[in-house]
Amino acid sequence: MKNLKSIIATAILTLSISCINSQNFKSVDATEFKAKLEKISNAQLIDVRTEDEFNSGHIANAENISWSSETWRQLIGELDKTKPVLVYCLSGGRSKKAATELKELGFKEVIELDGGYMAWEKENPKTNGDWSGMTQDDYNKLMISDKTVVIDFYAEWCGPCKKMGPYLDKISKEMSDKVIIHRIDADKNKSLFNALGYQGLPVVIVIKNGEQTFFKNEFVSEEELRKAL
Repeated sequence: MKNLKSIIATAILTLSISCINSQNFKSVDATEFKAKLEKISNAQLIDVRTEDEFNSGHIANAENISWSSETWRQLIGELDKTKPVLVYCLSGGRSKKAATELKELGFKEVIELDGGYMAWEKENPKTNGDWSGMTQDDYNKLMISDKTVVIDFYAEWCGPCKKMGPYLDKISKEMSDKVIIHRIDADKNKSLFNALGYQGLPVVIVIKNGEQTFFKNEFVSEEELRKAL
C-alpha cells in the first residue's frame, strides 16, 4: 500500500512539473508589459499579427513578424536568442502560441502580453489615436428593433469565429422574420470594441425588447444560440 501511494504521489508530481513546463514563457498584463519595455533596454518587441492589423495601430518600436506568415520561422531565426523577446497579438491567442515556439527554439527570455493589443490600448488610452470604425451611438442603434438582435464580434483570423460564420448566416436566412444578426469586425472597429471593455473573441450578445438576454465571450455552438433565441 505504501509503495502504491508512493507511485501515485510521484506520478502527480511529474504531471504537475509537466504542466508547469508546458508554458515556460512569462505572461504578464499590460501594466507589467509596459514596465518591462521601459526597463529592458535591449528587448526585442515583436507584433505577431498580420500586416494589415499592424498597420492599423501597434506598440511603438514593435517589429511585425506575422505568426501566420510562411516566413515566420525564417524571420524569427534572425533574432538574438540571448536577448529578451516581448511578444503580443490582438487578444493573446496567437502570441501565446508564438511564445511557446520561441522557447522551444531556444530563446532565453520570452514575455507575452496577456490580453494582447486590446489590453494594451485599454491601459494606455493616449496611444489609441482617433476613434475609428463604428461609433458607440451607431452601435446602440443596432439594439433598437422589434426583432431579436444578435451581435457577433469577430475577426478574420479568429478560428472559433470562422466556425460560427456558416451557421450564423443560416440562422439569419431561416429566421429573418424574427431575428437580425449583426456581425461586427473587431479589427475594423477596435475603438468600439475597446470602449465596450471586451478583450477576447468571439463575443456573442442576444437582445430581446431592448434587454440583453444572453452574453458569451467565447465560442457559441449553433444549438446553444438557437436555445438563446
